[in-house]
Amino acid sequence: MGDTWDTIDRYVVISGDSHAGADLRDYKAYLPARWHDEFDAWADSYNSPFDDLIHATAHRNWDSDFRLAEMDADGVAAEVLIPNTIPPFFPTTMVIVVGLPSTKEVFERRWAGTQAHNRWVVDFVSQAPSRRRGLLQLFPNDVDAAVSEIKWAKETGAFGGGLLVPVPPGHAVEPFFHERYDPLWQVCEELEFPLALHNATVPEMPMDQPASNTLALVKFSLWNKSTLIDLIVAGVFERFPNLVLVPTENGIKWTLEAARLLDVALPPMKSGAQNRTMPMFGGNHLDTLRLSAEEYVQRNLRFVVSGQTANPTELALRETVGVDHVMWGSDYPHEEGSTPQTPLALRWLFADVSQADTRKILAGNIAQLYGFDLQALVPVAQRIGPKVSDVHTPVTPADFDLPVNEFLRRPFPGGSLLERSRSADSAF
Repeated sequence: MGDTWDTIDRYVVISGDSHAGADLRDYKAYLPARWHDEFDAWADSYNSPFDDLIHATAHRNWDSDFRLAEMDADGVAAEVLIPNTIPPFFPTTMVIVVGLPSTKEVFERRWAGTQAHNRWVVDFVSQAPSRRRGLLQLFPNDVDAAVSEIKWAKETGAFGGGLLVPVPPGHAVEPFFHERYDPLWQVCEELEFPLALHNATVPEMPMDQPASNTLALVKFSLWNKSTLIDLIVAGVFERFPNLVLVPTENGIKWTLEAARLLDVALPPMKSGAQNRTMPMFGGNHLDTLRLSAEEYVQRNLRFVVSGQTANPTELALRETVGVDHVMWGSDYPHEEGSTPQTPLALRWLFADVSQADTRKILAGNIAQLYGFDLQALVPVAQRIGPKVSDVHTPVTPADFDLPVNEFLRRPFPGGSLLERSRSADSAF
């Protein structure tokens, strides 16, 4: 039979959370010509607040050969690409995804910019097709447009799934418990096209106050939680039982906490509940939910632990949600990511995890979900992958000889070593 991904003495490692995007002005080639003049004016006025997108090492986002060399040095065979650079016509802000378009005119421009990014992804994946899959950027403003974009993306073979942008409360766009989204859920189910949650939107809020940027950042998780609750209570997972939602860099624990709260709150609202008041808030609608909220989480969700959520506490929850539903991500090239210390990070996470579970979490689960050819990655892993014996060697204090950034809840610095000021041809 020869060497297979689950028998070789090295691990195939696939990152379910890496970030990429075009250099800002390179997006122009992917826009229809009618947008070119307006794009030039927008690009001239745009000033990125993020140093990783303006220093020499910003090319980690789009330089294919450089990126592959860093992946090799880090022991990562393949990766899922989540947007990191700024698509055309997005605003200058400390929060890249600052709310959904709330008017037709804003949507038209940002949708053109988002489609430009999606088409750049196709070309970027084509430079290393066995080692990359994209996540399709979508807006929920126009469901028909989103459905068409998903069908196009599936035909390209470059995308493993989509990126769902949460709808914050009070927005002009209807919340996800609205039935207008059923065609979106249906096409994702039919095409086996999972939808990931990552960085979220923020509600329309004053961005000129001292606390604005801080609150926009720390409230990210609230909108992902709101999205999950909407989908469960509205019966989306009941009507579309094969729809897959993939919280990424969000952890696992919060989904179980949200589900367990629902499992306390919802039963008294069902029509047969023995109380006078609560059924008026639920009644026949809730009677259609045949599973508990926690069972929907266990059935319909997959999880990518990455960044700060790639820690032993979150990984231990694989026993609750099912080891077949958990994946790992490097979060390259972010400070909270594991690169360039991924081999050490994997030891920290997996030293006491069985080889069978480790192979699933590092490669098997994500390959099945996002469409990687594991056998095509065997030669890559044999060349650069971490040895199985090394990954299961427990870490010791001697392994951590570098200072840890104060915001990192782990004993090694990881991505904070990817200094933005290093030369462009630096190997870490």
